[in-house]
Amino acid sequence: MWNRLKTLSASVAGGAAILAVASLASRLIGLVRDNLFAQYFGASDILDMYNAAFKVPDFIFNIIVLGALSASFVPVFIERQTQAGKAAADQLASTILTLMAVVLLVLTVGAILIADPLAHWLMASRSVAQQVGTAQLMRIMLVSVIFFGLSNVFAGMLQARRRFLSFAAAPILYNLGIIIGIIWFYPRFQLVGLAYGVLLGAFMHFVVQAVAVYQQGFRYQPLFSLHAPGVQKILRLMPPRALTLGAAQLNIAVIAILALRLPEGSLVIWTWADNLQNVPINMFGVSLALSAFPVFAQAFADQDLPKFRQVFSENFRRLLFLIIPISVAILLLRAQLVRVILGSFDSGAFDWDATVMTAQVLGIFAISLFAQASLPLLARSFFAHHDTRTTLYISLGSMALNFVLAYGLMDYVQLYGLALAFAISSLVNMLLLVFFLRIKFGDLDDATIVRSIWRIMIASVAMGLTIHGMKYFVAPLVDMRTFVGIFIQTITSLGAGGTVYLGIAYYFHFPELQIVKQQLAKIRKFL
Repeated sequence: MWNRLKTLSASVAGGAAILAVASLASRLIGLVRDNLFAQYFGASDILDMYNAAFKVPDFIFNIIVLGALSASFVPVFIERQTQAGKAAADQLASTILTLMAVVLLVLTVGAILIADPLAHWLMASRSVAQQVGTAQLMRIMLVSVIFFGLSNVFAGMLQARRRFLSFAAAPILYNLGIIIGIIWFYPRFQLVGLAYGVLLGAFMHFVVQAVAVYQQGFRYQPLFSLHAPGVQKILRLMPPRALTLGAAQLNIAVIAILALRLPEGSLVIWTWADNLQNVPINMFGVSLALSAFPVFAQAFADQDLPKFRQVFSENFRRLLFLIIPISVAILLLRAQLVRVILGSFDSGAFDWDATVMTAQVLGIFAISLFAQASLPLLARSFFAHHDTRTTLYISLGSMALNFVLAYGLMDYVQLYGLALAFAISSLVNMLLLVFFLRIKFGDLDDATIVRSIWRIMIASVAMGLTIHGMKYFVAPLVDMRTFVGIFIQTITSLGAGGTVYLGIAYYFHFPELQIVKQQLAKIRKFL
């Protein structure tokens, strides 16, 4: 079975399937994590401190680590391996590991030293005690950045060589570490126990991927050179991507700061809704993008533009086929999903007001869900061709739009204004990426993609009408005051709507359904 899974991960469909299943498992564990947070703490100042403290290590990680790996390391590593062989690619990896460790150590120590003013800035509208607690959490969480940095170099190697099993398992272990922090460390160490859980999760994230690359024959060499083959190219590609992710993280930080100026618990509600929407985004958008990325990069290394167009068109249409109906379903069943997932225990601290607010924010997110899920695939289309500047300029423009809209709307509709600004800027971000990708590469199988979008939208409307009708049909038949009643209504509505959607796709011979069926058939051969 293990060898079959390794073989399966070598294809785009197989890799995407492994990543999607692992993402689902990770997100389900993540939802358990969020449920525990909701039941233990509710929309309280403890979680506001926790989420605020998380922003600084998350900011450093996203700028430095993802900036190097997502845009730079993977395509250059593949190019180096294609041109000079595995040993040369491993030497490049060793050099990047050394450089990454040094940079992250310096940044981590520096951030620890200024944790107090950072916490004061993030929690300016809160009490001194909350600022002190945020700083305590931040200092411990910052150590996890070093583990994540090294772990994600290993992750880049695994992606490049299309070995997704350990890479896919790492986020699951990370969430398990956080859960251990909630149920084991918090009762023993109080507030800082939550940070210990994050640190444990990051360490497990590192170990599982270090073991995987070791089993593939990689042996670390303490190389340190800015002029080694491939390093200069990575360093040239890295700054635009790092700035892009920095802008994205600054965007999130701005939202967090604005949310902290709203009534207590607003940041927690935003985080819960964001975590819920990220389940389908990671399952389909991120999984497809990660699986297709090495193929995009290899097509560029081989100068095979028709191959790139084919893989892009198939994966983009497959993504829309899956994510557009999910967006509609989330929009129509947002309250039920929130109550089932986060408020399933009546004795918890997650009350009805928190349910309503989280559901409304989630509903606004759902409007742009297909756009957010498309961004990873679109961005990696540029990265694979060693272009990190285009995404930078588009990201900066979208961030500016989000800030202007958020600042203007929050006075009128408070947290909902922040969500609406985020949704609009995400839509603009996606449309601009598609526009410039079309300019860069010409025809992307445009006619087929446009026909697919119209078919998917019509089928999704039919599905939405079915879900909406089934909600009101089932409601009088169950006790809607109980978890079981809401769960039955949700599952029945989803089942009926999904049947209609797939029935339309089957009857009218949607090519995207055929793509999914063919890939599932390939996957079944290995299982």
